[in-house]
Amino acid sequence: MEKSALQIARAAYQPKLPKALQGAVKVKEGAPTQSVDNQEEIKQLFPNTYGMPLVEFVPGEAANNAKMNVGVILSGGQAPGGHNVITGLFDQLKRLNPENRLFGFILGPGGFVDHNYMELTADLVEEYRNTGGFDMIGSGRTKLEKEEQFEKGLQILRELDIKALVIIGGDDSNTNACVLAEYYAAKQYGVQVIGCPKTIDGDLKNDQIETSFGFDTACKTYSELIGNIERDCNSARKYWHFIKVMGRSASHIALECALQTQPNICLVSEEVEQKGMSLDSIVDYIANAVAVRAADGNNFGTIIIPEGLIEFIPAIKKLIAQLNDVLATPEAKEISRDEQVDFAKSHLTDENLAVFNSLPVGVARQLALDRDPHGNVQVSLIETEKLLSTMVAQKLEKMKKQGTYVGKFAAQHHFFGYEGRCAAPSNFDADYCYALGTSAAQLIANGKTGYMAIVKNTTAPADEWIAGGVPITMMMNMERRNGEMKPVIRKALVELDGAPFKAFAAQRERWAKETAYVYPGPIQYWGPTEVCDQPTKTLALEQGK
Repeated sequence: MEKSALQIARAAYQPKLPKALQGAVKVKEGAPTQSVDNQEEIKQLFPNTYGMPLVEFVPGEAANNAKMNVGVILSGGQAPGGHNVITGLFDQLKRLNPENRLFGFILGPGGFVDHNYMELTADLVEEYRNTGGFDMIGSGRTKLEKEEQFEKGLQILRELDIKALVIIGGDDSNTNACVLAEYYAAKQYGVQVIGCPKTIDGDLKNDQIETSFGFDTACKTYSELIGNIERDCNSARKYWHFIKVMGRSASHIALECALQTQPNICLVSEEVEQKGMSLDSIVDYIANAVAVRAADGNNFGTIIIPEGLIEFIPAIKKLIAQLNDVLATPEAKEISRDEQVDFAKSHLTDENLAVFNSLPVGVARQLALDRDPHGNVQVSLIETEKLLSTMVAQKLEKMKKQGTYVGKFAAQHHFFGYEGRCAAPSNFDADYCYALGTSAAQLIANGKTGYMAIVKNTTAPADEWIAGGVPITMMMNMERRNGEMKPVIRKALVELDGAPFKAFAAQRERWAKETAYVYPGPIQYWGPTEVCDQPTKTLALEQGK
């Protein structure tokens, strides 16, 4: 495989590890845990993996470790650093016992169920150190939730003599990992299941998980592009750029990119919901900001929009909730795609039907059609940035006739999604992911199952990080999915009383009026540590750094 100069140089980078993972380790256990909510329901559903203690790794004494084979799955959307989780896992397994073997299941959980796998050898792993993407073994979105899947997967685990399975994924994938761990524990199959926290969206975090891997790199990649657009915007001075960024369920990416680049406007879905804003009120907010800048002769600007914004507008959120229930019924699954919109409309309340009919035809149709494998509206397919710019243009025309707007308005549209998911990981993500993989191996070696590997104290230098594991049940609650109440890991939304949002809110009025752009530039791998190893502004603000 032909390599770029950067790939060749980057392959030599040795990720930094916390001191506790640099040699032999032992486990320090904390107090028993409980789920974040619905404790009795979660305990009943996971009797074998509920209430386990938090785990921290501390320096220990070398031990003779029995040979073991391990399987690994990349699940869900790509995130920078996934390959380093695998290389960290591989290296630690070989350090524990050179005879240990690692098998990768091809194209995600589907490869596990269909027995599609490959052994990950030293030569293969070398090719992927510190690289972006999930192309070493591929990823997929098959949900692991049925007993027949668990049993079919067990067949290949037995055939390959695999003792443990590591599932690298987001909240839904790790929920599946927890269900699988419970099933195998209940059956006393002797198979351990460990999770790793992945998602560029940043919504898999809590008191134990400070950040999900990939968030750092993706935000820095998007912020470079946004900064480039801002520089162009300030050079041509004739366009308003509407920039949608990934983040279906939370606005962490939008907020982090705003903190890094200081755009004129950044919408935060969680604030929109809290304030009960309508689509029209969002349009008014943007149009008024455009008019204020135009009054100063500035007919240009940048707006960051979170991918999932439309789901947080209260009236539309209520509509989507009913649509999800309607489309999850057996009756809905029997009708053709052409009949789906009319079927959905016929089952809506009058209030929700009025909202549905008020939306542009294309948006309304998208809300009533295909769901992703987890039952969610595929909001990335809804061109929210174009919807808003069109409505803003219409509003400005009315304001011009009323004499409250004097300027010119022209829009450009961007959606940054895939551009960041497979970027070469930043030093932070390269180190963080390698430590997560190493921690996963240690959790297996210490007999744990139903745990997620964690690394904490991540605003400190890497050798001061704290590694360990958290029971996945600790992060779970009951939520409605596809018309049923199910146990899931609670998503972390932007906290409006948190330090990152407060820092943004304190500056946004000035950013809206002035041209206060910041140009972060590309990710740096070599150079001063304050340039190369800085965490996200979100993480620094959350930890008071």
